[in-house]
Amino acid sequence: MIIYIDDSLIVLDKPAGLLSVPGRGPEHADSLASRVQADFPEALIVHRLDMATSGLIVMARGKEMERRLSIAFQQRRVAKRYVAVVAGRPLTDEGEIALPLITDWPNRPRQKVDHDTGKPSLTRYEVDSTTPAGDTSRVWLYPHTGRSHQLRVHMQAIGHPIVGDELYAPAPWREAAPRLLLHAESLSLPHPEGGALLELRSPAPF
Repeated sequence: MIIYIDDSLIVLDKPAGLLSVPGRGPEHADSLASRVQADFPEALIVHRLDMATSGLIVMARGKEMERRLSIAFQQRRVAKRYVAVVAGRPLTDEGEIALPLITDWPNRPRQKVDHDTGKPSLTRYEVDSTTPAGDTSRVWLYPHTGRSHQLRVHMQAIGHPIVGDELYAPAPWREAAPRLLLHAESLSLPHPEGGALLELRSPAPF
């Protein structure tokens, strides 16, 4: 699970189906953060992945490292790339999705596009490959903002939901995979001690 560790931070490969942090109630106590803190009590979560999403996630070792890493995320000095399998093939090989997002309160935890009150949200995508039948495509996703469920809602909004998405994909695509086919594959960030660029990668398990 640990991809990289030093005195300042820990980078982990979170499996799909595991919470990033504990939820409410004892049935949601198990999480990546609690497992790591059992061995590294000083470890603090800096950002999160959806429970259904797998891939790279950073934890800081101590409050000062948490502060420095949080600033790097806030200033968008952290580059993230996700890989996903989506329904069909986008019309263009690459593009940007700029659709404002907001929590769909009556249907939480779902999010939705809302042009009146949504927060600005931007995702860039690139098509890597498409199956011969054209039914699914493998795409790279680059979130420029970090809204909840951003990649999932944006891909659904342009007509190409992520395969296996229980919240946003229609039934045929929701049931076409045993898990959400979304993985945080690569991460690059300035090291909180000295600022040297740290680049890490975790190949997708699908």
